[in-house]
Order: sequence, then structure tokens, then C-alpha cells
Amino acid sequence: MGERRYLKANVVAEPLVRRWYAWTYIVSPMTAPFYVARSHLRILQSFVAAPQVHVSALKNPAMAGGPFMRHGAERVGEVRALLERTTRELAHQIAFAESWEALERLLEREGTGFSLEPLYAQVPEPLRGYVELTYDLRNRPAARLLEGLLYRSPFYDSAGQQLRVSAIGDDSRPFVFSTPRLERDDRLCLDLPFADPRLDALIAMKRTPADPATVAADLGLDLEAQGAFAELLTDELPPPVGEWREEPVRVRYFGHACLLIEAWCKGEPVRILVDPVIAQPTGSAPARYTVADLPEIIDWVLITHNHQDHCLLETLLELRPRIRSLVVPKSGGGPAEPSLKLLFQRLGFADVRELDELESLAIPGGAITGLPFLGEHGDLAIRTKLAFHIALKGQSLLVAADSNNIEPCLYARLAELLGPLDALFLGMECEGAPVSWVYGPLLPASHSRKMDQSRRLDGSNAERAEVLIATLRPRAVYVYAMGQEPWLGFLTALHYTETSRPIVESNRLVATCLERGIRAERLYGRAEIFLGEGV
Repeated sequence: MGERRYLKANVVAEPLVRRWYAWTYIVSPMTAPFYVARSHLRILQSFVAAPQVHVSALKNPAMAGGPFMRHGAERVGEVRALLERTTRELAHQIAFAESWEALERLLEREGTGFSLEPLYAQVPEPLRGYVELTYDLRNRPAARLLEGLLYRSPFYDSAGQQLRVSAIGDDSRPFVFSTPRLERDDRLCLDLPFADPRLDALIAMKRTPADPATVAADLGLDLEAQGAFAELLTDELPPPVGEWREEPVRVRYFGHACLLIEAWCKGEPVRILVDPVIAQPTGSAPARYTVADLPEIIDWVLITHNHQDHCLLETLLELRPRIRSLVVPKSGGGPAEPSLKLLFQRLGFADVRELDELESLAIPGGAITGLPFLGEHGDLAIRTKLAFHIALKGQSLLVAADSNNIEPCLYARLAELLGPLDALFLGMECEGAPVSWVYGPLLPASHSRKMDQSRRLDGSNAERAEVLIATLRPRAVYVYAMGQEPWLGFLTALHYTETSRPIVESNRLVATCLERGIRAERLYGRAEIFLGEGV
């Protein structure tokens, strides 16, 4: 046994699928084929055809979140090789996406209200055995993909999963979703499926020292990779992890939509983490909480919805061994909403629980209840989304994420059930991206630009938020999930100024609340909030 060392606190294991940054929609076999065929291939082809267009576009910061690859024109040969490899190795996924288009045309033409049984013989071969053909109650035809079966098919690409391990020096990570990692960008890239327990053993070195030679051998590192691994190690002891044992409920804001809610109930800790997207300890401003500020065990991790800035594989995989239960919204089963339960079970999470609207989980000292969540999904029929009401030690919190108060009657009905709130956490990114920004590869070709611009992924503005607050009567209002923190640029590509509409609208809401005697604040960086008597 050699000298035992730690992994540096700022090391990130960046998940990739076939060199592209991994998020849920390119991991699920139900949606990945569409993003390969209609996003990745098109970006690769565009760059190979005209690399200078991409280079020029990205000189404008406003284009950072667009479909432009962040590589120099001199790398066109490497991109061409990736394009050829993708076309060859993922031909079955490309055929899947093309077959889905053909199936939709078949249903549109032949699904006229009569029996669909004869159409099964006409389902394109790549989809045979993976779909159910149905009508809704108005005789409109549709196809349902059997997602659980797809995870046991060649369409689930665990062989293409990789982990790019590196140290993050500051908050300047570029936008990740439109640029694949090329091979010579890497010194330490592990060809490991995300469910592989060796990832847990590697990340555990942040808290528990291990023999580097043993870990390197277990990971199968060659000499060059061993050298890269050695640069990520340290002898510095990690900071001790404290456990909250005081009387009030403590809420720590970790940036964006991430909240840690802790209480001590009858000699037992309760630790709830919501939407974990967590900054690295880079020493950059603003001050932030990091993974090192989390408890060793997290009892409940709650995911409000399946967008990259709320459901981030990078953070969740790092926390996997510490999570007792992962709570996700129940999926509606449509082709635009992969099941988070199926996905995280496949990725090695021990206890994944689906929660439906108005369903509750009992926890020591209270309960977690899923609530309806309107808006933020461009009017798509997506059910994989929940706001969470958390009752804990007599305190009442509503974590509303990016909910948009487009139907005030809903919240009037919920107010009758919930009673007054001690704290409301509400996102106000009220000038969101068009629906195609996330869901473009799943949309039909007939989806026009005008239609796209009218359907946005946005939360409440000040006027709608004021109605919501008047209805729910919270004692305190915290605007969050604004994407302001500099470490979120690699996910959101947002750049606010004081005149940006979300800032103007949230300033207005905070001012209105304060005038009415309601404690209010727009959270930024980090914050610590105490709920309970005597606080």
C-alpha cells in the first residue's frame, strides 16, 4: 500500500456521451436518437461545411447559447472525423429518428378513427416492438414508446458514456451543449458507464484518502493518464463537515435553484437538497457554498423538473453515494419527457421515487408534497415537473422553481390546502428561451419561428408573482433560479444587466413585498435563512 492522497476539491468528472456533454435527454434512449440526428449531426455538418461561420458567430456574446461549435477552424479535420464516426457508429439511432418521422406520417394518413391494428405491420423496422399505437378520446392517433424496453436495447448507449476528469480553476467554463470535446482536449478521460461504481470510489477521494496507484490500476489508466491523475491529487485535508443540530430550520442557498433544507427532529437529522447544481471551490467571487458544505448523507434530493439547470447529471453523479432517496416528478410517458425514474435507476441510484401531483412523502417532523407546476415548458404536454411543499417542524416552505402563474385559480385552490407559508422560493426568469432551445430536435418541421417565439420557457413576471403572493400569503419571499451566478454560464449562457427584464421585474417584486411588510430578497451567490420561533 502506497501513500494515501486526496482528490482536489475542485476536480470535476464531466459526463460525456460520444464526446458531447451529457444531460438527461441525450442519455435516455427514448430521446437521444433525436438529439443525435437533429442536433449533433447538424452542428457537426455545419462546422465542417463552414467553420468560420461558427468562429465569427461566437465573437458575439449573445450567440453563446446558440448551435455554434467553440473550436477553431484549424480543427475541422478532427470534427470531420467525429462526424464520420458518429454517422457510422450511431447509424441505428439516426434510423430510429428517421423512422419516427415516417411513423408520424403514417398515423396522420391512416389513423382516421378506425382500428389501428393493421398499422403495426407498417411500423418502420427500427421501431418494431418498441411502440404502442393509440387514439386519444377524440380519435387523434399517437405512438407511445416503450421506454423501459428501450433501456434494454441497442438504443441505450452506455458504451458511449465517458467521464472527463479535470480541475476547474475559475468560473469561465464555456457553454457546453453545442461543442463536443475533441480527443486531444483530454488528458484524463475515462471510458466508464455512468453507473460504474469506480466513479464513486474516485469521487470519494475528495473526503477519504486512497492509494493513487491502486485507484489508477482499478481505473486502467495508462502512463499518460496516470500523470494527469497525479496532478489532480493533494495532501491537503478537506474541511470538516458539520451537522446542523440547532432548533430552527435552516435553509442554505447554494446558487440558482439549489437549496439545502436542514432540521434536527427528535434526535434525528433531516437533510433535503433541491435541484443540486453546485459551484466548484475556485476562490472566485461571489462567495459560494460548494459540495464541501453538504452533509455526508443527504436524506432526500428533490428534482423539480428536467431542465439542465435543475437536473444536472454532473452534480448528481458526484453526490450519488451520499443520496439516500432521489425524488423525481412522475413522467407522463410522452416522447418529449423521458422518465427520470427509469434513467436514474439505470445510472446506479439506489432509491429513486416518483411523486405525482398532491402526493406526499412522510419525513421526520413533517412531509414533502408535490404540487402542480405550470409554465416553463412551452405549452408542451410534459408532466415531469413538480413544485414542492415542505412541511418541517411546523414550518411551511413552497419551492416553486420556475412556475409561471398563468392560471391564478390554481394557486387559489392550493392556498386552501396549504394555509399560510413561512417562505416562498420563486423563479422569475420571465424572458425565457423559445421552446426550441431545449426541445427543438423533438419538434416537427412544421413548427414555425413565429410559433416558436410565442412559446417560451419562462417564469412569472412581477405582476403574476404579486398575484401569487397575495393568494398564498407567505411571510417571506425569495426570488431565486435566475441563472445569475457566474458559475452557471456553461449551462445557461445568460448575461444580465440592470436593465434586463428579469432583473427589472424581480426588483419590482421585491420592492412591492417590502412595502407590504413581507420580507423579500433576490438571492445571489449564497445565503443562509432560518425559519422557526425566536429567529
